[in-house]
Amino acid sequence: MLQPGDSATTHSRPAGHGCRRVAVLIPCYNEEATIADVVAAFRAALPSATIHVYDNNSTDRTGEVARAAGAVVRREAHQGKGHVVRRMFADVEADIYVLVDGDATYDAPSVRALIARLIEDRLDMVVGSRVDSAVAAYRPGHRAGNRLLTGFVSAVFGHAFTDMLSGYRAFTRRFVKSFPVLSGGFEIETEFTVHALELGLPVAEVPTPYYPRPRGSSSKLHTWRDGLLILWTIGRLYKSERPQSFFAAIGGVLALAAIVLAMPIFATYLREGTVPRLPTALLATGLMLLAFLSLTCGMVLGTVTRGRREIKVLAYLRQRALEDDTEIIPPPPSGGG
Repeated sequence: MLQPGDSATTHSRPAGHGCRRVAVLIPCYNEEATIADVVAAFRAALPSATIHVYDNNSTDRTGEVARAAGAVVRREAHQGKGHVVRRMFADVEADIYVLVDGDATYDAPSVRALIARLIEDRLDMVVGSRVDSAVAAYRPGHRAGNRLLTGFVSAVFGHAFTDMLSGYRAFTRRFVKSFPVLSGGFEIETEFTVHALELGLPVAEVPTPYYPRPRGSSSKLHTWRDGLLILWTIGRLYKSERPQSFFAAIGGVLALAAIVLAMPIFATYLREGTVPRLPTALLATGLMLLAFLSLTCGMVLGTVTRGRREIKVLAYLRQRALEDDTEIIPPPPSGGG
């Protein structure tokens, strides 16, 4: 929460490698049982990074525990992970951003590998691909849903990820400050993925251990409800990013239905010279007109989408890229802390 003297925009202090500032962003909802351990783990992995915890209307002591652990705590009133991420990206100023959940299931030491890959390969997003360390870490329903959704996105937008729904990611400032967050919930990870693939941004994955939730904490993700919401988001993004294909498919279905209805009418007309089923003929004509209208909408919206994509690219290019630096990641503190 904002304290007296705090400004709305938070600046992360230098992270110890060159002039780069690293911000660790942790959206939280009722994570009192785990947030202190998460903050401590990332403090040990990145001693000079600024750790930001955004409390999303928790009913427990998440904010107090996070502040006591040394994090900068803010509150986001709009419920949902997407709303929290939008606020984080707007508020926090840094050169490198690490986004991670506050449930202690992600491996904090792996953050060094994510950032190293981001800098060495001059990428804009690196995803921590989850490798479960125990059977209980990754529920079968979540695993199957993740594979299905990742495969669908790969087929539609291009293959780049094996774990599209991972909540562990590293970003450049260029990505964060040019990314228009539109989602409100857990579908934000899908939006990250589609945005990167649509603009052809340089991205990669790094395998990271994935652990079961500690005792006393519970998942906020509902397999069926959130899975359907993510699937709906993919369809919505497909319509907005691939309107020609989307409306061509609708037009094709309408045209096929019109042809099926019209064929018997044409056969009767050629054989008898009359049109006995006028309502069916009118329906077939209407469906064919709708098919052509759908194709026209697709072509018009395709031009609009191209213009939107150009605006996104220009917004991305307005942000400076990470500068070359001889020191990529500061050495870990000695003494096993």
